Amino acid sequence: MSVRQVIEADWTWLDGRFQAGVRIAVDDAGRIAAVGPLPQPPTRRLKDRALLPGFVNGHSHAFQRGLRGWTENFAGGAGSFWTWREAMYALVQRLDRERFHSLCRLAFDEMLATGVTSVAEFHYLHHDDPLTRDFALDRVLLETAAEAGVRLVLLATYYRTGGIGKPLVELQRRFETRSLDEFRRQLDRLAAQLDRPRQTLGIAAHSIRAVPPEDLIALRREAAARGWPFHMHVEEQRQEVEECSFVLGTTPLEWLLEHVEIGPRFTAIHATHASGDALDRFLAAGGNICLCPITEANLGDGMADVPRMLERPEAVCIGTDSNIRIDLPEELRWLEYGQRLRLERRGVCRGLSGDVAAQLLDCGTVNGARALGLDAGRIAVGLAADLFTIDLTYPALSGWTPQTLAASFLCGGDGSVVREVCVGGRWVLGV
Repeated sequence: MSVRQVIEADWTWLDGRFQAGVRIAVDDAGRIAAVGPLPQPPTRRLKDRALLPGFVNGHSHAFQRGLRGWTENFAGGAGSFWTWREAMYALVQRLDRERFHSLCRLAFDEMLATGVTSVAEFHYLHHDDPLTRDFALDRVLLETAAEAGVRLVLLATYYRTGGIGKPLVELQRRFETRSLDEFRRQLDRLAAQLDRPRQTLGIAAHSIRAVPPEDLIALRREAAARGWPFHMHVEEQRQEVEECSFVLGTTPLEWLLEHVEIGPRFTAIHATHASGDALDRFLAAGGNICLCPITEANLGDGMADVPRMLERPEAVCIGTDSNIRIDLPEELRWLEYGQRLRLERRGVCRGLSGDVAAQLLDCGTVNGARALGLDAGRIAVGLAADLFTIDLTYPALSGWTPQTLAASFLCGGDGSVVREVCVGGRWVLGV
């Protein structure tokens, strides 16, 4: 495979620190062929820039971008996740293919603009026509991501019940997957429609509320048989935990630990109310957790036990979820700052060296790639050339040094300092 381009910025994030004099050779397949003080002259010299591995957005519902600004009036009294959900259902009823496409494109463009090069779309809004269950919006999602140029992991989501043992309500019909056989057929159709290599598939069980227990077991086995990632909303809301405990006699996470395989391909979304022992067992089994601090704050979900989760530093990744605001640096900042408020201490997300920014960058890159089965998330030979730059002349970063630049970016900057974005060797922004 021949080298197509050689990239050099003033500074490059490599091995947990910013280094000068680093050149990155990218081959025809969009993968990194060599890294270091290479003899080849750069074909793309990025002056006044620092280069980082692209952010991996581990959890998104792109269509919910349409709710921004529409759920913040509480004239009838304080709201909750459940009142927010009613507004989300109302949005779903108003969407057609064109509006769904425009919202997804808007979300993907905003992600790219803040350095996101890969996104896991936890996709359950399947049908344009719920009567025929046409799965038409699955195809629209694939096409929209390809247009935008973002790397997509489509987590095809199974949604069958309106509560544990309860039928779907009419407002949930556009989410419906009526049987495992129907779902498997749609997975096979999607596999044939992917824009490879920038699109891959995974399986998601929406939640313990939306998937019968026997189907959940079968879905986890299906994902394992196909070698795909498996994601699931787990214990985001206290009401869900209480309902599961009443009906199934145990919490959602405890039920999962007893009935399905937990490992590096299993990612629990939120785990906000996971108890200590169950959380320890889940992490010990190799499971991942995707946290979405901005959405969790917006919905009033509560705060997860992040220090306990980070006892396995590679286990925690980050997502934008409802896309009420799309800014990965801000998500990472609030992963730390939310815990400072909760625990009244600083440096909660520090790594082994004590560096908070390096650990947060891992959560936003390599940890997300692990949860999605992507060869990405680091600047290393053989991995995808998914990269973004930050503008070293931007006023918010004024005063930076190579030692403080990562912290200046994550604690004092935001996505507005991002300039160029490269996905699989292709520059999709800033060129």
